[in-house]
Amino acid sequence: MSVRRRFYKTVEVTSGLGIALDGKPVKTPGKAALVLPNKNLAGAVAAEWEAQAETIKPSSMPLTKLANTAIDRVGPERTRILAEIVEYAGSDLVCYRAAEPPGLVQRHATLWDPIVDWARTELEAPFETIVGIRHRPQPSLALERTGEAFAACDDFTLAGLHNIMTLSGSALIALMLAWQQLSAAKAWAAAHADEDYQIAQWGQDEEAAERRQRRHAELTACCRFIELCRAE
Repeated sequence: MSVRRRFYKTVEVTSGLGIALDGKPVKTPGKAALVLPNKNLAGAVAAEWEAQAETIKPSSMPLTKLANTAIDRVGPERTRILAEIVEYAGSDLVCYRAAEPPGLVQRHATLWDPIVDWARTELEAPFETIVGIRHRPQPSLALERTGEAFAACDDFTLAGLHNIMTLSGSALIALMLAWQQLSAAKAWAAAHADEDYQIAQWGQDEEAAERRQRRHAELTACCRFIELCRAE
């Protein structure tokens, strides 16, 4: 992969909440204007561009990447993405419980029961929990209510939530984060209940630890993105 050198001197947020480099508007990979929904997110995206040194490192610009996704993918493909989220919720991580050992059973109950209970109460989505990994369809009302909650989100928030969902394995974890009913730390713990149990029993190798660190950084960036999307 070729290295792209920093080609600009100045970065600014335009009056229309776009990003300009040396006065020229930044475009997304899909050639659309990179325009943000509010000043807070626009400022944070501009700061990522300003922070680039001699070379541009896309990996250090997660907010820009999510904004590009919102504009290029979520906007044009919103119906398909919402359908994908509902399908994902139909086999949500937090609904599939271990039968044994007792320590893992208890970990699932401690971390996941509050999430399922929240969905049942706040979303009026009657999710059912299942012991084992064999798929069992969720009640149609549970999926309908979940779909409505995601559909109420704007494209930018939806981009962040979709990423959190795939990182965590759970549409419900993503929604609780968006509704500020779950902290990032608790979301991480819930998403990694099985992995953390295995690490406690057997330890973790260096390669797995590095992958985990990257996932954690990505989840943290998604949470910040959503917070900025909703900032006034």
